Parts: sequence; C-alpha cells; structure tokens
Amino acid sequence: MKVNITRQDITFYGLQIAGWLAFLMVPAISAFIATQSWTGAVRAFDVNARIHWTSAAIYFVNALILVPWGYYHNRRWMFWLGNAMILAGLAYFFFHDFNPTEFASHIPDERYRQYALISFYSSALVAILMSAFLAGIALLVHHVRRSMVIKQQLKEEQQKRTEAELEWLKNQLNPHFLFNTLNNISSLVQIDADKAQDAIAQLSDLMRYAMYETRHETVPIQGEVEFMRNYIELMKLRCNDKTEVNCQLSTVNCQQDIAPLLFISLIENAFKHGVSSSRPSKIDIRMEQQDDNLVFTCDNTNFPKDDTDRSGSGIGLENTRRRLDLIYSGRYTWEQSLENDIYHVRITLRP
Repeated sequence: MKVNITRQDITFYGLQIAGWLAFLMVPAISAFIATQSWTGAVRAFDVNARIHWTSAAIYFVNALILVPWGYYHNRRWMFWLGNAMILAGLAYFFFHDFNPTEFASHIPDERYRQYALISFYSSALVAILMSAFLAGIALLVHHVRRSMVIKQQLKEEQQKRTEAELEWLKNQLNPHFLFNTLNNISSLVQIDADKAQDAIAQLSDLMRYAMYETRHETVPIQGEVEFMRNYIELMKLRCNDKTEVNCQLSTVNCQQDIAPLLFISLIENAFKHGVSSSRPSKIDIRMEQQDDNLVFTCDNTNFPKDDTDRSGSGIGLENTRRRLDLIYSGRYTWEQSLENDIYHVRITLRP
C-alpha cells in the first residue's frame, strides 16, 4: 500500500514531536538554570524520559497508527483493539511476577502497609487512565486537523464553484447584451440606414469592450461609465420624440473598480419596458458616490410587454441579482418598487 506523505503531514507530526521533546526538556532546563551543571541537566532529562517514555510511546502509537489508519479508515475496531492491548500490557507490567499484597506484608507497620497498597493501586489506575487520556488526546488532535482540512477544502470548492458560476453568468450576459442591441439596430435600419451604419460602428466599440475588458473580475469605473454612456446613446436611437432620457453618471473616485457590465441589464430593462411608441415615456439613469458607497438608480415609465413580445428572455435581471450575490455578498442593497406606473430600482454598493 502506497503512503503519500505531504508537507502538511510533516509539519503536523513535526510539531507534535517538538512538543513532546519540549515537555521532556523542561526538567533538564530547570536543573541547568538551578545548578549551571550540564551533568545535572542530563541526569534530569534521563529521569524524566524514563518516567514518561511510555506515555510518549502510547501517544504516538495512537497518533501515527491507531487513529489515522484505524479510527478514520472505517476500522475503528483496530483503534479500540489496539488501545485494549495497550491497557492489557500495562496491567501485565504492573502485576506480572509481582504480588502487591505479598510485598506489603514485609512492611512491619500495618498503617504504612495499607498506604503502600493504596499507593500501588492508585499508580496503576492513574497509568491506565493516562493511557486512555493520551489516546483521547491523539484522537482529538486528528479530529481538529481533519476539521480544519475539510473546512479549507469546502472553502476552496465553494470558491471554484463561485468562479465557475460567475464565468457562466458573464458568458451568458454577453450574448444577451448582443441580442438586445442587434434588435435595436434592426429596428433602426428601417428608419435611417445612415444612423444604423453609425450605430453598427458604435456597437463594434461596445463589443470590443465587452469581449476584452470584461475578462477581468473588476474594471476601472471610468471605463465602465463610458461604456454605459455609449450604450445609452445607442439605445436612444430607437426612441421617438415622446421619450425623454436623462443620464447622469458621476465618477468622483476614478480609481474605484467595479464588476464589469453590472448595470447593463437594468438599462436594457428600462428601455425594453419603459418606452412606448405612442405614449410619453421617461427614463432616468443616475450613478453617484455617496461617501464611500456607489449608488446606481434607474427610474422608468412602465409599459409591460405582452406574452407575444420575444424581445428578451428576462434573464438579465436574474443575472444581475445573482452576480451581486456572488461578488458583493453582504456589501450591497437592492431596492425595487413600482408606483404610479414608474418602475424604480436602486443598487448601493459598499466597499
């Protein structure tokens, strides 16, 4: 059976060995400080090692064999049987070829004879309990380590899932954005071919940004604002004189970064549901900084589409909410309302 030893294993067991060596060295260090004698220090270490070598052996038998290869490999019988054998060995050590009652009988004083028996049985009991305690400590140490490893693995897996989901959402967003924009240009072709040609050139610039700049997790807010301004101008080409579009995008802190294309779906939604060819329409898009917070607000008249309108899949807003949950979890607020036929959405991003 192949055994893989990792750097974490070496560190894990190395720290335990170092801890036991430090424990065994305490009397030696104390003796050297008190006597300034290396001989006394060596003698103190030797005495302490003779007393506790069995404790160290019991601990490392559990730490190296019985716990990792027995308890945590679906062979708990191995753990319990191994420790039972250790206890049996201790009992054999204390009582083999030795009769405590016979030994105590050689003590003339009855009172000291009883003290000797009590001391012997107490020592045996303490040794047995200490063996069980050391096995429990070894088990606890492994349990804590496994819990930390599992927690780290879960964190890494969650991070991988989050990154994969964000990539999927971004890949889904770009075709969605292109689909809606091409619909706008196709409508413009029938009205003004020259403007449609200019719009295609503008769309080319927008798509270049969407394809290349948005590969990063965040982009400079100044570039994102310029993209939104150009996109809004492109969307305005399909609007008639009954539609009023106000756009105020303020960037006080040009060094701030933001997730790319974060608000485009909201702008798409405003032009999709907020514009009517026969009734007065209004779209108000604002972005500003309030203290350290970035606030995006979009208000538009609401003209719900009927079921036959296939101009969009409706996935844009869902993507926006999901991206906010993944990227700005715990650092954003979403306000949404519909009053007096005005749809309102407000997003606040905290640093």
